[in-house]
Amino acid sequence: MYLMTEREDVIRIPPEKLGEEFEDTLAALTQQTMEGRVVGDGMVVLTTNVEPVGTGRIVHGDGAVYQNVRYNALVFKIENLEIVEGSVCEVLKFGAFVRFGPLDGLLHISQVMDDHIDIDEGSQRLIGKETKRDVKIEYKVRSRIVSVSMNERSPRDSKIGLTMRQPGLGRLEWLDDARKRKEPGAKKEKAEKKDKPAKEGKK
Repeated sequence: MYLMTEREDVIRIPPEKLGEEFEDTLAALTQQTMEGRVVGDGMVVLTTNVEPVGTGRIVHGDGAVYQNVRYNALVFKIENLEIVEGSVCEVLKFGAFVRFGPLDGLLHISQVMDDHIDIDEGSQRLIGKETKRDVKIEYKVRSRIVSVSMNERSPRDSKIGLTMRQPGLGRLEWLDDARKRKEPGAKKEKAEKKDKPAKEGKK
């Protein structure tokens, strides 16, 4: 989920930036330093309203200035067992990667559906042997996060495990079809077809 929080951090202003407009430089360096960085169990997506806090500090042997800043951060927070919707961005032998927000999660082949799965590497599809349901690139899916291991140095390499083998999860088309089958009109139409007498054969 996305959260807007207020944070305070230290930003390094290199010597070559000291002669530039201070506030603009501080905002740009805060953006460059913090956006895309993992903070706790989430990732900073956007920084705004950057303000200096107190005076900067100079470290002996370093010509830069270290400035405390306060700013608003839009954070994409990952929570275990959270339900997310995203698009399939890659299909491999062992499953599919799903992109939701700024991150990717792995939908292991054993967690795609309650069916044995065939892999069509040529068209990058996962196909259920019995149901013939398929998952491929750009398909929209709803899944649940079942494991999270964030990589602070490289957020996009974080290990996030997903599953679709629970009620209410799967390709959005599957969920739409299931909902339509449960609608009162669909049940009535099905019953009418069942009760309708068969046509008499020609004499």
